[in-house]
Amino acid sequence: MNDHLHVLLVDRRPLFLAALTELISRACPKASIESTTRSDQAIQTVKDHDIDLLFCEAEAVPLGGAEVAARVNALKKGTRVVLLGDVEDQESLVASLDCGAAGFFTKDAWPEEFLEGVDAVLAGHYVVGRGLMPLTLARLGGRGQANQGTQLARLSQAERSVLVMVGQAQSTRAIAASRGISQKTVRNHLASIYRKLDIRNRSEAIVWWARTGLATELEDRPERP
Repeated sequence: MNDHLHVLLVDRRPLFLAALTELISRACPKASIESTTRSDQAIQTVKDHDIDLLFCEAEAVPLGGAEVAARVNALKKGTRVVLLGDVEDQESLVASLDCGAAGFFTKDAWPEEFLEGVDAVLAGHYVVGRGLMPLTLARLGGRGQANQGTQLARLSQAERSVLVMVGQAQSTRAIAASRGISQKTVRNHLASIYRKLDIRNRSEAIVWWARTGLATELEDRPERP
């Protein structure tokens, strides 16, 4: 995480705001973090200031998280929105995948997964937490079904390996470190993967990977350029 981030948190529960502030502060000690219990105040803050990351609960008041993401997106200030929900909010989170937010997590996500996902969001990707994957797969099940075997054959082994790690919700930085390559090279691989698989973003890459059932096979194959 960039040390000089300006972060805004929105949740109805002050205790959760305090816990999330502590988690982000540990990962990014120099980040500037503000919080509010009202989503309308959050939108005004984004209008008045440069906010890099906005974390908003799905059931925020008086405006719900999906509407907040859409309004913030319309401001075109480059603020990346991450929606958070309780386990019982899974359906509403998945239903809002097209609202303009870049990340979607349930509040029972492991901190490591959550922080890696935030890194991916900051790198320009779209991230869906593991807890939301079954519903996401069901919702997007009709997209990109055409001949996955043929599409897979278009990928180099390096791209396949990156695809597997994306499917495991690893961040660009984590993938680069694991494979001993630069983050720029990882981003180049991702761009090529999106083009060859006819998908748009990281979330769709995760869905595509999950449908194939080939994760173990791909990890075990010998490397080729």
